[in-house]
Order: sequence, then structure tokens, then C-alpha cells
Amino acid sequence: MATGTQPPAPGTEAPRGGRGVRGASRAAIAPRHLRTDRWWLAPAGTAAGLFAFIVYSTWRAFANGDYYAAPYVSPFYSPCLAESCVPMRHGPNWELFGSWWGLSPALLILIFPLGFRLTCYYYRKAYYRGFWASPPACAVAEPHATYTGETRFPLILQNLHRYFFYAAVPVAGILSYDTALTFRDEHYAWGHMGLGTLLFLVNIGLIWAYTLSCHSCRHIVGGRLRHFSKHPVRYRLWGWVGKLNAHHMRLAWASLISVALCDFYVYLLATGVFDDPRLF
Repeated sequence: MATGTQPPAPGTEAPRGGRGVRGASRAAIAPRHLRTDRWWLAPAGTAAGLFAFIVYSTWRAFANGDYYAAPYVSPFYSPCLAESCVPMRHGPNWELFGSWWGLSPALLILIFPLGFRLTCYYYRKAYYRGFWASPPACAVAEPHATYTGETRFPLILQNLHRYFFYAAVPVAGILSYDTALTFRDEHYAWGHMGLGTLLFLVNIGLIWAYTLSCHSCRHIVGGRLRHFSKHPVRYRLWGWVGKLNAHHMRLAWASLISVALCDFYVYLLATGVFDDPRLF
């Protein structure tokens, strides 16, 4: 018997003939679940955290402004691929889309990190439980009568996760370049460091840790091998990624928070709320 559960009292068995977990082939238990702890706190907190990020990132993605304060560029807008982008000296300005693009340039690049996170194994678990109650928690039956898994549209698109990983790696590389540019001052002179530099360093470290701890990365570096002894380099890489993978959930949340903080910091600088404190 699992901790925090107790068997149903005699005579309280559920009637037969339902669907899903109430089907005739399943155990006839009247209570919806046997857990006595506050199991709903985890999915509720997850849903609240993800919803807050969705609201904030949607606002900033469509804002189309206040995303550059030299030498900092918001990670939501990097690289900036539209002709309408704010000029950034030596920054990630790639004018691949001409003046016909009238929407925010963030919409051109966010699809790649967004797709990577949406199809991430951890995030699937998080929003399946938090928003769809599928299932809401361990040992708590989901309310759905049928289950098709990820075999039908749109959830079959979750199989694109590996390809989004391929796209997330160069995006992380570009954000690394942006982080290097933060060692300049507002006049683009090198050899300076501000509070924003520290924030960007922490953010890029978390971005790379989250990206490399991905299950797809672990399979790429060590999958489809019959003998690890014949591939010592890939085995060592597989071990390193495996250690990161053990912290994938924490890294997913930490990097999500850090990327939002960096964007908000740039927004505050761009709107003149305060000046970037200089460390040297």
C-alpha cells in the first residue's frame, strides 16, 4: 500500500459499466482516488507558473519594442531577422525579411525555442498534468474516458522534438554571442561589465545546461551503440549528459525564469526606468 492511501471501506465499491478507469475490466473502487495528501498543489503550481510565463512572453513577443538597450538585446528578439529591427552595432541583425514583414520580429525566431520547450519530455508532463489533467497526479485517475497518447494530431507533432533540438542549439550559440557582447558599455567599448552582464551569463549557462540535458541530446551522443567500450568518447559524453539529464526539470524551470528576467531587465533599461549599474 502506497504512503498516504487507505483501502476502500467494504460496500463502497464503484458500480460497473463505466468508461476509462470506470470500465468493467478495471478495479471497482468508488473514490476518485485514495490519496490523502495535497496532491493538487503540484499541478496547480505548475499550471500557474506556465500560465504566468505564457502571458508575459506573449505580451513581450507582440510588443515589438523596448528590446534593445546597448549593449543588451532581449533573448526574445535574438537574432533579429526583420528589416524593421532596431539597429544593433555588431549585434544579431540579419535582415532576412524585408519591409513587408509588419509584425514583431520576435515571432520569426521564438518558434524554435518555443517548439523545443513545448515538445520537451518534461514540459509535456508538466502541461499535460497542469492544464489537461492527463493525469493530474500519480495514482489520481484522469477525467478522460479515452486515451490515444501521442498518436493523433496535434500531439503526434511531439515527435518533432529532436528536430527542434537541432534548431535550439544554434539559437543557444547566438545567445552566447549576445552574452559576449555584454562585456561592452553603452558606447560599444570593450572591457566593461554591468549587472546585466551577470544576468546574461547566468542565463546562457542555464540555457546551455537545459539544452544539453535534453533526452534527445542524450540519445544523439550515446544512442544506437552496441558496445560503449568501442566508443569511449561518446560514452563519456553520454555520461556527462546523463548527469545533466537528472536535473532536467530544475534546469527547465531555471532557464525559463532566467530568460524572462533577462528580457524584463532589457525592457527596464530600454524604457529608462534605471541605468545599468557598472561593475567595472
